[in-house]
Amino acid sequence: MIPAAFAKATIDREGAVGEAWLAELPGIVDDLLTQWDCEPDGEAAHGQVGMVVPVRDAVLKVSFPHPGNVHEPDAFEAWGGEGAVKLYERDDARYAMLLERAHPTTLLEHDEDVVVIAGELHRRLRIPAPDGLPRMSEQADAWADELRKDAAELDHPLPPYVVDAALAVVDELGRDQPEILIHGDFHPRNILRADREPWLAVDPKGYVGDPAYDATTFLRTRAAHQLGADDLISRLNHELELFAETAELDPERIRRWAHLNMVQSAFWGRRHGFGRARAGSELDRFIALCDELAVSWIA
Repeated sequence: MIPAAFAKATIDREGAVGEAWLAELPGIVDDLLTQWDCEPDGEAAHGQVGMVVPVRDAVLKVSFPHPGNVHEPDAFEAWGGEGAVKLYERDDARYAMLLERAHPTTLLEHDEDVVVIAGELHRRLRIPAPDGLPRMSEQADAWADELRKDAAELDHPLPPYVVDAALAVVDELGRDQPEILIHGDFHPRNILRADREPWLAVDPKGYVGDPAYDATTFLRTRAAHQLGADDLISRLNHELELFAETAELDPERIRRWAHLNMVQSAFWGRRHGFGRARAGSELDRFIALCDELAVSWIA
């Protein structure tokens, strides 16, 4: 039942705790199938932290118990199927949900109007935040501390004024953010082809914060996907403007968040690598792109 790649990734990431959870997972799934009167209807799939079991007209999703997964059902519940898959049932104690079934095709695999599709969907997801969700503003102190630590400890070419500009974004945008529900991990892999609507969002983090932040996550993924393309900086600048126009957001606000995101990514890549590039020439190219965008996107 448990995909081998998902099991390996969970153990590699979580160690003995992940191994123990995987041992319990088949029993958890069986209990939930009985609780919600479902039968499996296809092979299990998975993301980074959750396994998805298809059932008739729905999917059962069970995620590894981690603080980052707590508020996913809250976001789905608040959206009520508007721009995202519908939530049918939830079992918070077991980090489980019964969700509307979508297709495995992601927006990453789509070739036309990707930015417009994402921008329109993002605009629809932007609603007043319900009570009880975590504030992104609460991360501002940690962002600032990490930026200063990385800038001092890592070998990098970013001039001090670039890091100072990122710290200014934390102070000026990060500490006082709107009371808006945002996805928190808005990128093309988390937008799926569906039947009820052409595209629906999945896998939200459920934060309260600045909608322009979500745009930067989307742009970073677009940068990684197009790595090596001709005139990539100009292309990404065009996509930033197009996303802002479609999502009805301030492009300069997106640009400032994107600058912070690229400085953080440049440092993160040097310390940890990235999911698709842990070492080697591809990692070097993506870090170099992050460095270039960090300078280019200073507003």
